[in-house]
Amino acid sequence: MMKKTAVTCIAMAALLGSAIVMAADDSDSDRSHPMAFVKDSAITTKVKSKLAAEHITSMGRIHVDTDKDGVVWLSGSARSQKAIDRAVSVARETEGVTKVHNDLKVRKDD
Repeated sequence: MMKKTAVTCIAMAALLGSAIVMAADDSDSDRSHPMAFVKDSAITTKVKSKLAAEHITSMGRIHVDTDKDGVVWLSGSARSQKAIDRAVSVARETEGVTKVHNDLKVRKDD
């Protein structure tokens, strides 16, 4: 029984080790990889927090997404061009952001 357990543990370690090595080589090329997801969501959370602190999100419906390279995508709507400009500025000033794509539209009825 002890020998069977040891062999199973060694086999599992070998498989897991191979998976880790493969993942380390290609961790950022696939957004489904956990490290890419954590990196993306951390930047997105920072941008959303800053927008909320400035009450920009209450001026419309601004959606934030971040890709694996730190590029932020702003979409949705805001109540004025001034709010859009400030949202873009906040995103650009956020640590980890490399570029900002602005797809926001002015929509006064939000």
